[in-house]
Amino acid sequence: MAQLWGGRFTKDTDRNVYLFNASIDYDKRLYAEDIRGSIVHAQMLKKQGIISDSELADISNGLSAILKQLEEGTLKITDEYEDIHSFVEANLTRMVGEAGKKLHTGRSRNDQVALDMKLYVGSALKTIDSELKEFQKILLRVMEENIETYMPGFTHLQKAQPVTLAHHLGAYFEMFKRDRQRLADCYERASSCPLGAGALAGTTYPLDREYVATELGFDGPTLNSMDSVSDRDHVIEMLSALSIIMMHLSRFSEEVIIWNSNEYGFVEIDDSFSTGSSIMPQKKNPDIAELVRGKTGRVYGHLMAMLTTMKGLPLAYNKDMQEDKEGTFDAVDTVKECITMFRQMVDTMKFRKDVMAKSAMIGFTNATDAADYLVRKGVAFRDAHGIIGRLVLCCIEKNKSIEEMSLDELKEISEKFENDIYDAVSLKACVERRNTVGAPGIKAMKEVIEVYRRYLEGQEPSVYTRI
Repeated sequence: MAQLWGGRFTKDTDRNVYLFNASIDYDKRLYAEDIRGSIVHAQMLKKQGIISDSELADISNGLSAILKQLEEGTLKITDEYEDIHSFVEANLTRMVGEAGKKLHTGRSRNDQVALDMKLYVGSALKTIDSELKEFQKILLRVMEENIETYMPGFTHLQKAQPVTLAHHLGAYFEMFKRDRQRLADCYERASSCPLGAGALAGTTYPLDREYVATELGFDGPTLNSMDSVSDRDHVIEMLSALSIIMMHLSRFSEEVIIWNSNEYGFVEIDDSFSTGSSIMPQKKNPDIAELVRGKTGRVYGHLMAMLTTMKGLPLAYNKDMQEDKEGTFDAVDTVKECITMFRQMVDTMKFRKDVMAKSAMIGFTNATDAADYLVRKGVAFRDAHGIIGRLVLCCIEKNKSIEEMSLDELKEISEKFENDIYDAVSLKACVERRNTVGAPGIKAMKEVIEVYRRYLEGQEPSVYTRI
């Protein structure tokens, strides 16, 4: 078919060049955004006296019909068209005639695609935020059910101090809370409308860019037409936020994989979210967690590709920027799927409380509390640290835990030990005495859980009100 720009050329584009140049195979996903922006653009053209009432009616009705036919599957997008913009305009002109040819007045594909991508990014940010919120609801439920489920906390993958499952999962709740804040920040910075910037230098038509921005849900128009068409910061920032989400999911995946191992046995993944081995009949593998961990690198790659694409581009628009779509679409699809699958896995996962508690009771996770006990008896903390270090060595030699040592054995290490040491280093006491803000004690956890509940109930303002 004839190209929108074909008037300047005396021969047809080589077929291979045409296919290499075309973006229709992937930017067809932007059909709804393209049609939405086109309808508002046409409304503005009529408002400014550039097209007539009847022309607006023809254009609006035609665009609505195209959208309906695409969603019903009666109209197909094929590689006959170079991109989604030419597809929409060609089919509109076919349907309504001369009025369709006036739709492109006062705009370029450069500002048109910039608009489409901003609309897509805004919608994707809202969707992923919603997915994370649903995951947080699951985490909060599990936290509420496990305020007194004791487990070892780790540093360097070595047992450190006892905590609770609620406290441990609360760390991921915080990570996803920050992720949602980053998504909201990105949404805010994607809130200016590029339509009306033209190819790079605006237009001589009396466009009302403020009207278009308002109707499309933006805060206002962009203020520099060159930046408008060459900016992909919102894409890069979203990919960065998605990469951090995947990093958090990958960390969680790693722990689920470890917890699911025979050596730990902290969790049992539901059969519906596990797979087996083709040769070893006993196997029950944590494939969902492993796939999420693996797909993290895929999302990282899309971020690095986009940063690399943009790093050397002069102003204003360059064809390189066509590469912003495939990776972005794949990253959004990947993150959405990973959050959904991981959320459902956690929702159906069985936490083995008895195994967690037993694990917390070995490995000297109460050593710090033993030192604190001596401090309360008047021993300087640095001296107490040394005493408990010697006690741990003694326990290792005798193959005993601290609470299994007799009082006489303890007094050989320090005369400060009394019978109350056994209550002081019990698992329950070690956890429940920690009630500073953010600690695992019952009182502290209940207060934090209430904060999280209010947060999920929307008692904090949301920026996702425009699009």
